[in-house]
Amino acid sequence: MRVVIAEDNALLREGLVLLLTSAGHEVVAVAGSGPEVVPALLAHRPDVAVLDVRMPPSFRDEGLRAALEARERIPGLPVLVLSQYVEESYAAELLGGGTHGIGYLLKDRVGRVDEFLDALERVAAGGTALDPEVVTELLTRRKDSPLDSLTPREREVLKLMAEGHDNATIARTLVVTERAVHKHIGNVFLKLGLPPSDSGHRRVLAVLAYLAHAPQA
Repeated sequence: MRVVIAEDNALLREGLVLLLTSAGHEVVAVAGSGPEVVPALLAHRPDVAVLDVRMPPSFRDEGLRAALEARERIPGLPVLVLSQYVEESYAAELLGGGTHGIGYLLKDRVGRVDEFLDALERVAAGGTALDPEVVTELLTRRKDSPLDSLTPREREVLKLMAEGHDNATIARTLVVTERAVHKHIGNVFLKLGLPPSDSGHRRVLAVLAYLAHAPQA
């Protein structure tokens, strides 16, 4: 897998390069500031981009802006965004531009190597990977919404779906059967007014779209 990394912290940047190359991936370019990102992505057209949200020169949202611009200029470009803190508004904006091949993780997650690599591969394959803390923020910011009608178990299932997990993984995580997960998902979709689908990925996309666009508290 060919990867472009955009991260201004040299130590973390080199750590990501080492981690990815050790896992058999090819890092085709690195960028240390916001203006370098889009040209690198356009030049190399990687399988996936790993971008820091806050980069020079202003350390505000250069990485996020670069990710959004790159996905406009390279439709379908898989992007995994890293953030030091939960930036729920950034996550919502990123999801608002389309949820195919999108990931949003806290940087602490990089230290959990297997989880990070799994998330990266899901995003590269066109899936989704949202940090559990980010999903929690998306779920709790709503007030007087259909989310209030979900049972605690249904909220657990919704949270895991939004993180990008399939039914089998959800079942293992909650120690229930896949049949039970399927039933809970049906209830969630019914209560949220979302159309049922036989595609697990389309279900995740529908949930993410709901979380990204539902009214904020």
